[in-house]
Amino acid sequence: MLANKPKPVVSVHVKKGDQVVVTSGQYKSNEAREVLKVQSDGRVIVQGVNLRWKHQRRSQQNPKGGRVQLEMPISASKVLLFSAKLGKGTRTKVQVVGGKKCRVGVKCGTNFDAQGAK
Repeated sequence: MLANKPKPVVSVHVKKGDQVVVTSGQYKSNEAREVLKVQSDGRVIVQGVNLRWKHQRRSQQNPKGGRVQLEMPISASKVLLFSAKLGKGTRTKVQVVGGKKCRVGVKCGTNFDAQGAK
């Protein structure tokens, strides 16, 4: 009965193109990686993280078929924005700067929504 209920849209603290650090799981490190896609269910696809094999059937576009490695989504709670000032991940807060909401690092004060931040 409840199976057809729509899932709520979850807002996350990262955007496509952000540099992030994975904080838990098999891919945990202080190495910055790029966010490729942000999904509406609170999950993100990060470059080179959570790789899975996809078996491709032969087709005209892919006449050989075979296996392809793809990045699969992970929970947005497992990533932190990478701060170049600290050299590691940092939590963020939202501040109003110049009449606009901006993501700002808690410990470092870095503005992640500035023009040159990406």
